[in-house]
Amino acid sequence: MKLEQSNHISKKYQQLDDKDLVRFYRQNGDEQAFSELMNRHQTKIYSYIYSMVKDGGTADDIFQETFTKVITKMDDTYNEQGKWIAWVMRIAHNATIDYLRKQKRFVDVSSNYDKESNTDFYDRLPDEDLVSAQEQLEKDEAKSSLMRHIDELPKEQRQVVMLRHYYEMPFKEIAELTDVSINTALGRMRYALINLRKLFDKEKEQEENSYAERG
Repeated sequence: MKLEQSNHISKKYQQLDDKDLVRFYRQNGDEQAFSELMNRHQTKIYSYIYSMVKDGGTADDIFQETFTKVITKMDDTYNEQGKWIAWVMRIAHNATIDYLRKQKRFVDVSSNYDKESNTDFYDRLPDEDLVSAQEQLEKDEAKSSLMRHIDELPKEQRQVVMLRHYYEMPFKEIAELTDVSINTALGRMRYALINLRKLFDKEKEQEENSYAERG
């Protein structure tokens, strides 16, 4: 899907924060305000949906469904005390999960039982592993291989990485959005970072071996 950016938005709208843009749209039906919100956030929202469904056509449909619901529900269900984009992400997430459930490709993970929420394991896990994994992730953030490696993660880990690292959502909101405990959300992020570090290490090793063979 080629996301379209509106080029006819006054600069004054580009200088407003999301809260003001939402207020202008809700109170005055200001289409430029809504277009600016779309310009700011549509790429990341679409990327999150695509990272979960792995199909462009399906991602297009869910993206369109998401913003249809956003437009129709802004006057009824959006609470201006919260962040607008977190509310939109919740709609996108729910639409994505509904699709995956219908396809029988998604298994709900209960916060009451999850092998990833074994606190004894986390207590034994060295903190430096998490720190070095985070550093590795940050160093390689600009690489085109990052998204490919994120795609290789299990769904639950990929989900929390996209929401936290790519979209900068706090873990409390991630936990609420995915219907798990904060500890489980943190645990999934920890596993994801460690797995990403391993994937980057493996990629580096393969590159070095390939270079050695050519030499």
